[in-house]
Amino acid sequence: MNILYLSQYFPPEIGATQTRAYEMTSNLVAFGHKVTVLTEMPNHPSGIIPPEYRGKFRATEELDGIQVVRNWVLASPTKDFQGRMLFYLSFMSTSILNSLFLRSSGFDLVYATSPPLFAGLAGLIIAKLRRIPFVLEVRDLWPESAMELGFLNNPRSVKWGLKMADLCHRNAVSIVCVTEGIRKKLLDKNIPAKKVFLIRNGTNPEKHRYVFDGELQAKLGWQNKFVVLYAGVHGVAQGLETVLEAASSLADREEIRFAFIGEGPCKRNLRKTANDLGLRNIDFLPEVPTREISRYVSLSGACLVPLRKKDLFMGALPSKIFDTWACGKPVILSIDGEARNEVEAAKGGIFVDPENQVEIARAIMEMYRDPDGARQMGENGRQYINQKGLIRSLQARQLEEILRNCLPGKN
Repeated sequence: MNILYLSQYFPPEIGATQTRAYEMTSNLVAFGHKVTVLTEMPNHPSGIIPPEYRGKFRATEELDGIQVVRNWVLASPTKDFQGRMLFYLSFMSTSILNSLFLRSSGFDLVYATSPPLFAGLAGLIIAKLRRIPFVLEVRDLWPESAMELGFLNNPRSVKWGLKMADLCHRNAVSIVCVTEGIRKKLLDKNIPAKKVFLIRNGTNPEKHRYVFDGELQAKLGWQNKFVVLYAGVHGVAQGLETVLEAASSLADREEIRFAFIGEGPCKRNLRKTANDLGLRNIDFLPEVPTREISRYVSLSGACLVPLRKKDLFMGALPSKIFDTWACGKPVILSIDGEARNEVEAAKGGIFVDPENQVEIARAIMEMYRDPDGARQMGENGRQYINQKGLIRSLQARQLEEILRNCLPGKN
């Protein structure tokens, strides 16, 4: 197959979306397919485009056999509503325009991953122009998620957002969902069940595995410490302020240390809050490339997977759960619903009520006082991802089969 894959976010950017897109496309290439990715000039989450990409409307390169076409976007460190909309609309516009410079024939289908939903709309328009099938991946329901988080409250914008989502859903030959919760909500919208498929998040055990790095441990000052690690976007959805409150309640425990790895719009305020609270038991570290994050996870006693207490997140299933387990480490999960069910089924960690600093602190102390029990949770999780096939290469095979059946003449 010759696949045109739209993902606004893609490596070298760091994040769950980028990792999923890369793992899917690189595996499809390994299976013998040709994949061209339409994506943005790297800038997420800082909003700053690196010097080598600035001033370009289009940049073409190759990454591990994937043909990557990068599009200009109106990126900005300011993440207000207007800035976000211009950012998303600019990618939609430039990706459609730059698709015209690609060979006019040869693509078998268009695959677009969302959110942002504008990437899905761009994929639909390109597919219509080329008269080829359109497949949509839904990692999160939009605009519902934006409404729940308070990013979108204008009635007219909500109305147009719902119409745009419905347009993409109805015109997709197939829809790939990452959680059962999303799948059920799409079925509730009367999307035909025969075209809605589930390919959950997973991990790559070749990249995410236990690797002890004593030199890094000494550099970070984590010797003889029980490190509670969060690695990911520092955004509104994560509710990391609650983790700071838990860290404050454990400030007298010198043997327990918190580490925040990553960037995001809330990081500056989190640093300020930690400073205002006088916390000395927290390390704020910059983004770490995906290929290196296992070195940090392997030095931790447990990894945090938090989200705010919203009904929206009852259907969330973050990939960092599986990446943590691949390293043989337990998770402290503050997400109810589907993620909780997964962690409890695997016996791979402790669930705590979202945005509850008392329960977070209690779970940390439980793991700290019972290191053997914590290690067993991590091992349980590692075995679980193998038993359930939550491995990216296997999931790419699922996607390959779905895409084959979307080709003209297939059922």
